[in-house]
Amino acid sequence: MQALDEFINQVKTLPPAPRIFTQLICLLGEDDVDSASIVELIVFDPALTAKILHRCNQAARGLGQPIHSLPEAVMHLGFNEIYRCVAAVFGESMLCKAQLGYGIAAGELWRHSATAAIGARCVARSLSLDENLTFTAALLHDIGKLVLSSFLEGTYTTLMRETCQAGHSFMEAEKAILGVEHAEVGGRVLARWNLPENLVRAVWHHHDPALAEPHAQLAAAVYLGDMIAHVLGQGHGHQAFAVRGRAEALDILQLAPAQIDNLVLETELALRHSNWFTLP
Repeated sequence: MQALDEFINQVKTLPPAPRIFTQLICLLGEDDVDSASIVELIVFDPALTAKILHRCNQAARGLGQPIHSLPEAVMHLGFNEIYRCVAAVFGESMLCKAQLGYGIAAGELWRHSATAAIGARCVARSLSLDENLTFTAALLHDIGKLVLSSFLEGTYTTLMRETCQAGHSFMEAEKAILGVEHAEVGGRVLARWNLPENLVRAVWHHHDPALAEPHAQLAAAVYLGDMIAHVLGQGHGHQAFAVRGRAEALDILQLAPAQIDNLVLETELALRHSNWFTLP
């Protein structure tokens, strides 16, 4: 852990904890969320409020009249939809930039993460797991790449060689070059943001869900959402060919391989109807 912290401490542009988003995540654990507490978190950030209302109006086109205020948005759409709108705003702001060390163009990491989040949410819904928690973990599963990208700049050829020629998985290639890999870095960043342990472990072990016990189901759902995103063509560059399958994820979730096709189709349909996810 100390070595991992020392590595992270070298980063000059470590993503800051998004205060409103992290506070909303904490509200996920409450049985009866007071709508006033949601509005209070958001209302004093005018830019965020404007973005949320814009996305909420996109998501609520069927209501027949525009939503003009946050209390209206919460009343008409409920906490879950507002939460996912906030997550989309923060997720896009954090993940939309190009990550040159990985050869990821602007928007690619966001599209992959958003697709994985929706895919993981479909998995959660099919198994009666916590949809918002699973959605959040999948949305943040690759946040470690924001940290490692600067260290990988100038080593893209080496990264390609490790994955394509040496036959390493992507995480094995990261480990060989840097001594750390993006999943553990991402988990540690979330821990430093003081996010709940289940989110931390799910992100840290999303490529090896069995290690996330007692949160293996959450990690396995994130892993599966990640795979669904790749199947739907929302990977990034050559990395889509350096992802190693984990059959035990299906065992953890008690899913049959034949069910994956349905989950992929459900995710594709959900993407089409998620107006507040801007996926060109």
